Amino acid sequence: MKQKYQSIYPWVVVALLWMVALLNYMDRQMLSTMKVSMMADIKELETAENFGRLMAVFLWIYALMSPVSGLIADRLNRKWLIVGSLFVWSGVTLSMGFVDNFNHLFILRAIMGVSEALYIPAGLSLIADYHKGPTRSLAIGIHMTGLYMGQALGGFGATVADTLSWQQTFHYFGLAGILYSFVLIVFLRENKTAYQIQDTDKKPLGGIASVKNSLGMLLGTVSFWVILFYFAAPSFPGWATKNWLPTLFSESLNIEMAKAGPMATITIALSSFVGVISGGILADRWVMRNLRGRIYTGAIGLSLTLPSLLLLGFGHSLFTVVGGAVLFGMGYGMFDANNMPILCQFVSPKHRAAGYGLMNMTGVFAGAFITNLLGKSTDSGHLGRDLAMLAIPVAVAIALLLVTLKPKFADRQTD
Repeated sequence: MKQKYQSIYPWVVVALLWMVALLNYMDRQMLSTMKVSMMADIKELETAENFGRLMAVFLWIYALMSPVSGLIADRLNRKWLIVGSLFVWSGVTLSMGFVDNFNHLFILRAIMGVSEALYIPAGLSLIADYHKGPTRSLAIGIHMTGLYMGQALGGFGATVADTLSWQQTFHYFGLAGILYSFVLIVFLRENKTAYQIQDTDKKPLGGIASVKNSLGMLLGTVSFWVILFYFAAPSFPGWATKNWLPTLFSESLNIEMAKAGPMATITIALSSFVGVISGGILADRWVMRNLRGRIYTGAIGLSLTLPSLLLLGFGHSLFTVVGGAVLFGMGYGMFDANNMPILCQFVSPKHRAAGYGLMNMTGVFAGAFITNLLGKSTDSGHLGRDLAMLAIPVAVAIALLLVTLKPKFADRQTD
């Protein structure tokens, strides 16, 4: 019975962290949908500039904290880091329901950026330690669907706020996260085997010296720089579709935003689900026969985004625009399922969270840059053309990936 439980528990970890991933994205997305409801009580939100500041402070702090959170996750018990992160950002969400001025809301949004950044590197590295070989990409992929679901559910914040109030919406969702943190305390466990390996394998370094050692190991290898670019390049169109696809659907199909928004988000969400699961299964099977199986799967996924960006950018019919969105969602899902698994082939367990933290930082910075750039493109009437141009850095990333990344291990364990 104990052996059976141990074989099932890695999937229990995925299930537990799937809900954390959902809450992670849902809590950050709710604010953007409840702006109108909140304006009656917080007048500063009536200006786009103030609302932009509110959204930007989260992104900048989240990005800057990502590598720091990775370095922390490589050194502390990840269970308690995840529990603490969830408890704090859920407490922030709860507290937002009591806010009555913009400055307090701004401070809480900044704190959310810090606390949410602590989760992803710790969560993904914990899943990677529990899932080795034939289940790693699928496990990571299933976890990523929690992020997709959270993003989708966050869009219903305005609906709940209309039924109750924006204050109660923050209260209920924040309280749900706080209560779930106690569920994690009971059921989530650190991977003791991996944790012990890290402890015994560490060099006698501490403080700044330890951080320098980790960053030196990561940034001193060409393979990590290639992985970093491979992660950052698709982040340009990835964030572009998150923030601008409804606008593109509305303009290209000449339909109201009320129809374009749900059409765009549902199409991307459903196709991403298909891509992340199929990409996980394919990569897990392929890597058992060929060490580059995960790399090839990621390249196939990114290759699907190339024609999709052209269809989205230059298409004006329902078939081309929706077809482009379906291709993009499937391709990006396959890419998403294999980022951490590919990193695991080149980086040992004690540096993986830091590595993913650096990757997350570059991805968010890419998102902040492209969101601003496409805003100007929209004003000038060139949104579609400039979105299609994002296929260029993605194509370069695919070429670099295939030419340079030649792993020696399916799962690297030592430096």
